[in-house]
Amino acid sequence: MPDRRGRLVVISGPSGAGKTSICRRLLELLPEATWSISATTRPARPGEQDGVDYYFLSREEFDRRVREGRFLEHAEYLGNLYGTPAEPVRAALQAGKTVVMEIDVQGGIQVARKVPESLRFFILPPSERELERRLVGRATESAQQRQRRLEAARRELELARTSGCYPYFIVNDSLERAVDEIVEIIRQADRREQGPATCPNPPPRQGV
Repeated sequence: MPDRRGRLVVISGPSGAGKTSICRRLLELLPEATWSISATTRPARPGEQDGVDYYFLSREEFDRRVREGRFLEHAEYLGNLYGTPAEPVRAALQAGKTVVMEIDVQGGIQVARKVPESLRFFILPPSERELERRLVGRATESAQQRQRRLEAARRELELARTSGCYPYFIVNDSLERAVDEIVEIIRQADRREQGPATCPNPPPRQGV
């Protein structure tokens, strides 16, 4: 039996903020860390594998699992459904693992209500101009799609600020600095052993 229950770490933020890169570094740096694989109804992108990057489901199958209560959280983003299968997360936490989860703000709010002891981080780009530069650099979407993501980013940030469900706002102007900041907060919470304290840093007004 593990000597402590695991910890759930939620990473949210707009597309282009660097969430996935941060999550990968956390998995490398944190002992006993494991990745929470989400389910989605969006089509797989080139190189993505079912059960590795996402569980790719039809909308009918996704809706069925929602009705059965099999998601820890679920939400719709840009016309596609996303959700976190609950059972793998519960099993990992009971085994004492740190579960790293990349989800949007709607999902983060649900997790805050169901798992209030989770650590929830919202990742900010240094500025809206930098966010747009990163999206353009992907070269995988049209100008119209990028504009939709920028508009969604503004809505996500406002919801994250007003919901009160994100104690920690991290500006990703340097990947290593942002990761170091997150790791230190996690380690402080582990040392306290009774969950996170109120975050001292209010959401920055610069950025998106």
